This record gives sequence, C-alpha cells and structure tokens, in this order.
Amino acid sequence: MRRLQGRVRPYAWGAHDAIPGLFGYPPAPEPVAEVWLGAHPDDPAVVGCDEHAPLFDLNQVYQGEYPVRPSAAEQSLADYIAADPCATLGPSVAEVSEGLPYLLKLIAPAEPLSLQVHPSREQARAGFATEEKAGIPRQAPQRNYKDTNHKPELTYALTRFDALSGFRAPRRIGTVIRGLETPLSNRLLQIIHDAGVRAAFTFLLSPDTAPTAEEVTAVAAACARRAPEESPSPRADAIVTRLAQKYPGDPGVVASLLLNPVTLRPGEALFIPNGTVHAYLSGLAVEIMATSDNVLRAGLTHKHVDAAELLRVVDAIAAPPIRIAPERVSRIMSTFYAPVEDFQLSAIHLWDANAREPIRSEGPRTVICLEGAAQLEAGGQRADVNAGQAMFIPADDGQLTMRGFGNLVLASVP
Repeated sequence: MRRLQGRVRPYAWGAHDAIPGLFGYPPAPEPVAEVWLGAHPDDPAVVGCDEHAPLFDLNQVYQGEYPVRPSAAEQSLADYIAADPCATLGPSVAEVSEGLPYLLKLIAPAEPLSLQVHPSREQARAGFATEEKAGIPRQAPQRNYKDTNHKPELTYALTRFDALSGFRAPRRIGTVIRGLETPLSNRLLQIIHDAGVRAAFTFLLSPDTAPTAEEVTAVAAACARRAPEESPSPRADAIVTRLAQKYPGDPGVVASLLLNPVTLRPGEALFIPNGTVHAYLSGLAVEIMATSDNVLRAGLTHKHVDAAELLRVVDAIAAPPIRIAPERVSRIMSTFYAPVEDFQLSAIHLWDANAREPIRSEGPRTVICLEGAAQLEAGGQRADVNAGQAMFIPADDGQLTMRGFGNLVLASVP
C-alpha cells in the first residue's frame, strides 16, 4: 500500500470552498475545480507521502503554486506503476493496459462546464495521430486529442449535482420550445420537424449557420419571461437563464433546450458514454473515467472550441440520462458497475469499528476516505486513512480488509 496525494486543477469554473470544505479546510484563494488521483501523464498523483499527507497539497491550494513537482522522497503514481506493471496492475490488466486504466477525481463545478463530448478509442487514436502529424504541441490550447484513449465516465454525487446529458426526444423538445415565439425558436421547431434533432444541433453550433448573439439573447429572454406555472419545463428555462448570464450570446445556451436536464441526489450516479453530449452545471462529486483528457467542446466555455469535430463524433440518438443503480455486494459495500472494462466505483460505509471487513476487489485499487477514519490491511501492511486522505493498493497486495467508522469510495477494475 502506498499513501497517495492528488493534484489540483484550478480551472476557473471550480468552487473555492466545496472540496476544501469537505475535509474541514477554509476556502482556497484559487478555484479547486478538480483533484486528480490517477496516473495520467499530464498530472499524475504522487506516492511515498508521509502518514499525515492530505488528499491534495495544501501549499499548492493556499499559495497558488501550479504545477507542484514531487519532492525527492516522492514518486509519481505513473512512475511507480511503470517500474513494475505486472505487480502493480496485475497480469490481466497489465496485458491490456499501458498504465492505470482509470482516472479518479473529485470535481466541484461552481459554474457550468463546457458543452462537450468525449471520443471513442478509435476516434481518439485517429485524432491523436492527425494532430501529431500536424505538429500541434500536446499542451497547446487548440489541441483536441491529448492522448489515444476514450473517456467514458461515471459521476457519483456527494451533494446535489446538476447536469445536462444526452438529447431529449424530438416531441419533448418541441413541447419545451413551442411558445417562446422568437425567430430562432420557430426556426428550430421547423428544422426538427423536417430533418431531426441532429440537424437542429448542427444548425446551432456550426460556424456557418450559428445564430447571432441577438437571436440567442431573444430566446433566453423568452425563457426568463415564462411563468413557472405556465412553462412546460421551468427547469429548462432556469438553466437557459443561468447559462445566458454566464455566456451571453453563446449558441450553446439555446442548445441546452435540446438536452436532458438531470439532478443527482447524494449517493446517486450518472454514466456518460463516449459520444454523449453533456455539461456539468454545479455540485460536488467523485468522478471516475478511463485515463484520458480528451475533450471536444462546442460552447459554454472560454477554452478551445471545435464544433465541427464535436459534431463529427456526437451521438444524436435521443436517450434519457443513464443513472446506474449500485449493486450491494456486502453489508458495507455497494458497487456501481459501469458498462466498460476500465473502471468500477464502490461506496463503502463502515459502521462497526470492531469488525474487520473483507473488501471484494482485486487488481489496482484507489481508496479515498470521505468521512471518518479507517484502518486498511493488505499485503501484510496496515495503514490508517482519515477523512481527506487516499491510498493506492497495488494488485500484488492481494486481499484488502478495512475496519473503522465512516464513508469511503474505492476505485477498481472489473
């Protein structure tokens, strides 16, 4: 077992207080949008921290030092795994994966994230090769494909978590838009009737046909004027109004009317497959995904936008948000089985500090203690993790057991 310390991503849309506050720290001077606890080469977590090491580097957060490099006594998780992949990942995982298959994060959007889509593995490989051939530096702002992997993801809510995910059914979109009576909304209704939702989405986001800022503003104003008791979707109107305040004139504001709004309560999970258009709006959550940083954006952001590439890979089939119910695997553990081979996420509730509980898992594992404290035992070692600490358990440590009192999450491979 190796104690793990993640790396903070201070994206502008992040909350200053949500992640620090979860573990009893004051608000940070910079946004703590995400904490990465994986082995992605762009920002790998470190191992070899002392027993008091918090989940993320407090000096980094409260002094604004980005990026932070490991000290001489520390080692990146990527290097630790690369030194002996068979032992750390297990033979079956090491055979099919170049490194840790999953990337575990904490995520805390205080403002809406971009309207985005993640590519399939085949699309990522082709896009990466094209950009490499074009000589675009991997850290360049205009780079779409940072690696060759796909990026399905699962979000496990710790607080109320609001998002947009996937397309509504055409009939429902018509119900939501009808009555706004603006030139743009009427045009969208006609496009959906004649050519379908993909055509309407393409019309909104393609540079050649995208509406003007004034047309977007008119739709947002119409949504804001609708009385909740008379609106076919007060939630959609509220989302449009909020997005218009943050990104005035952005066609993505109107595109949100085509998408499913979803609200997770604490303990609920949402799965985002490759190709699904989505945007996170607010909340605090644990997020797990395939190890990738490939994001195609089409709006609601100040980052690089490539609407043409997003439209090329987006899946425009109408479908409800994919909420995954956990399977109870023991008296203390419930697991969210996503339909991918890269990861699964378990929620663990320890309630009897005198009982040492076996944890059903194998391969590489990452544990975050969210609340309380636990003692972990594996590979002949014992280690304590308190709220706001994390541990990496390599495959060759074998059976993991825990005892304590509190709530933890466990990332692992199916």
